[in-house]
Amino acid sequence: MPYRFALLSSLFSILFFSFSQAQDVSKEAIASAIDFDRLEHPYLFFDKSGLKEIKKNIKNDVESGELMTRLLTEANSLLYMPVDAKIPERGTHVRAGWSEIDRANEYERKLRAYSSHAQHLAFVYQITGEEEYAQKAFDFAEVVCQMPVWVLQAHEFPIIYSRVMPWNVPDNQVNFNFDIRTAGLGESIACVYDWTYEALEDWQRDRIRGALLEKVITPVRGDYEFHWWATSYRCNWTGVCNGGLGITAIALLKDHPTLIDVVAESYNRINKMMNEIGVDGGWQEGGGYLHYGLRHATRFAVSLKEASGGQFNLFKNERLSNNPASFLIYLNIPPNRAVNFGDSKDRINGSTDFFNLLTNETNSQEAAWYRNHILGRGRNVYDLIFPRPAMEGTPPENPSRHFKSIDWWVMRSDFTDVNKVFLAGKAGKNNDPHHGHLDIGHFVLYWKGQAFLKDSGQPYYDEEYFDETRWQYPQAASAGHNVIMVNGEQQVPGKLKNQPFNHEIGGKVIEFKSTKKRDYVRMDPSNAYPKKELRKWQRHIVLEKPNITLLLDDIETQKNGALVDLRFHTEVEEQINRDGFAMLKGNNDQMALIPTGNNPVQFYQDQHAYQPVHGTKPFEWLPYFGLHTRAEKAQNRTATLILPVEDEQEAKSIQSSLKMLEEKEGLLIQFKYRGEKYAYHFHKNQNGLQLD
Repeated sequence: MPYRFALLSSLFSILFFSFSQAQDVSKEAIASAIDFDRLEHPYLFFDKSGLKEIKKNIKNDVESGELMTRLLTEANSLLYMPVDAKIPERGTHVRAGWSEIDRANEYERKLRAYSSHAQHLAFVYQITGEEEYAQKAFDFAEVVCQMPVWVLQAHEFPIIYSRVMPWNVPDNQVNFNFDIRTAGLGESIACVYDWTYEALEDWQRDRIRGALLEKVITPVRGDYEFHWWATSYRCNWTGVCNGGLGITAIALLKDHPTLIDVVAESYNRINKMMNEIGVDGGWQEGGGYLHYGLRHATRFAVSLKEASGGQFNLFKNERLSNNPASFLIYLNIPPNRAVNFGDSKDRINGSTDFFNLLTNETNSQEAAWYRNHILGRGRNVYDLIFPRPAMEGTPPENPSRHFKSIDWWVMRSDFTDVNKVFLAGKAGKNNDPHHGHLDIGHFVLYWKGQAFLKDSGQPYYDEEYFDETRWQYPQAASAGHNVIMVNGEQQVPGKLKNQPFNHEIGGKVIEFKSTKKRDYVRMDPSNAYPKKELRKWQRHIVLEKPNITLLLDDIETQKNGALVDLRFHTEVEEQINRDGFAMLKGNNDQMALIPTGNNPVQFYQDQHAYQPVHGTKPFEWLPYFGLHTRAEKAQNRTATLILPVEDEQEAKSIQSSLKMLEEKEGLLIQFKYRGEKYAYHFHKNQNGLQLD
């Protein structure tokens, strides 16, 4: 290709993708990039040429070969598993009362199991060419096709109607006939259709095709404006629902080229979701939900990329391509946990197949490092379809980071060493009613794989949790987080049912600094509160690397003598020492939490009451502890030292050396620890105290 023509072609490609990220692309544009006459099953995720590469990799790569052996063994056991064509009775809605049918949940169990079995067998058929796997895949898939409802019961009208809808979604939603379960089933059964196509008779293909059209395509096609997830671009549902819907449409393009309009809708809406990723990769719902949304979105992306000969490539979205994995990497806690702010879980973020695909499509060194050094071996058919990347990869240069787009931060000395303290915290806005918590100013502390200060975690998703009552659940309310309260005043949400969003409610990170020796953050969560009791709160956190944490809470109250409550939650055993410090005892090691302040400080222990509205979940007590102090002259400053100790005697020695001294131009905090003197000077400025 002549240089000038190649240059013009490259410029056109850059301009096209820049334009397409700002503007919707038409179905005609996508249709012009797909040669429908050359579509030949299989073509979903791989064609016959790609299948040869998969087989080659299974033969030559030890990990892939071992995975295929396991998948083949499981498929062989499925060949002898009876297929029960009886459709289980579906339970009543939970608000109407729980029955034994609700508790057993056999309908949902069969739906998930049979769709998974069918997809598994269909893939093994492609690898082996043995039609018995394809026929058994159809047997399982036909039962799924017969099951009349592909929507989770919790996502139907009687339960979901009172939900507080996320950003960019009107409150008056009434149509709930398509959800994340529908999308996932659509993807699985679409794979069965595509991968077993050549082994099935016409009536069998039509059986599956008809179910996909009935359950997945027609409930949405032409009616996007009636589905709340269609425009919730800051919510994982946009990626999951549009991903599954788009994959289903691509699988049916050979039969129904007119479904290109559905493909275009998925492309445009997923592109808009990706545009809502922070410029630094941050995602307000948390790492678990970013992964969930992108995992399904990127499967659609690679399907369309292949079908369009690379002309429509969502991996070139700037927000995704600039930070494909950084958010998930930074939220990882060694050896196998992750920051679980909001409703995310604390298990490791990211599946192996997702990082395989992401790395191979973006050439991200960070993503490759995370895949190869943090995640384990591949587990499912997608790990063979999207093989482990060849490059070894490198981690980010600085292990600490402030995600300015959402005001979350992470502090640590190393990405993998469990012997060094890990800290994470957040400010930002209280404007995520879907998976957000009222936790501005909250932070967690991990050491040696344990949460010495923890997030309360994701509650059970019962039928009331996504209503306004979510803010009364201890896991979502500020009372259940490591924050402060003045006279019991808690934080408030920025969105209530049938009320407009208030994007001013929340806090901010004023300052974040990171060096090899020390990290420092200053947060102002004041605007997350109604301010009837609290006037102003700034929280300073210092990580003296690797393992010393200093917390300074600078609080102004509306009234003299107000009761200030500093809350802490832990997963380890806490013991309050009568000398005025707490011992946090992990599996093999312990830390001391030692406070001092300008007003007397007193420890207390308490617990939250938690009863999920669910017929199978028992009542629980959720313990916590805290500090009470009175804000004399409407001002309270409390410094809290958290660090490893050998025993209570060492903790008492540190406590006797800990001093907080008011100075003319600021504040001095000093103490002695293991033969060294530490001193921290905070000077006053117009915005409060600031670490020198």
